[in-house]
Amino acid sequence: MNSGRIKGDMPENSMTQQEIVDRYFQEHRAKVLDIAAFLDRVDRCHEDRSDFRIEALMRCIEELQSDKENRTERILLLLSDQTSDPIEHAGEKGASGAVPPRGEPS
Repeated sequence: MNSGRIKGDMPENSMTQQEIVDRYFQEHRAKVLDIAAFLDRVDRCHEDRSDFRIEALMRCIEELQSDKENRTERILLLLSDQTSDPIEHAGEKGASGAVPPRGEPS
């Protein structure tokens, strides 16, 4: 799947798999723990409200488990507004980081 935003093939790594894991594993382990802690905090609220941002994050986590290439692009597309029609009125908040359902303010 190539949305056309990324042209051509991705460059080959100049490092081996072992070198990449040795260099970057701890950094990404911390990021996974941050996400887990965030979701635990949300869960401890014991509210039944769903939030489109949490739903988007969960879809991204599912995508991370894929064995297909270009996870980054697919996740970026999951979090990006694909519409080309301008909205009538922008809310007062900044970007939400995920696409709200149609009709909901961001």
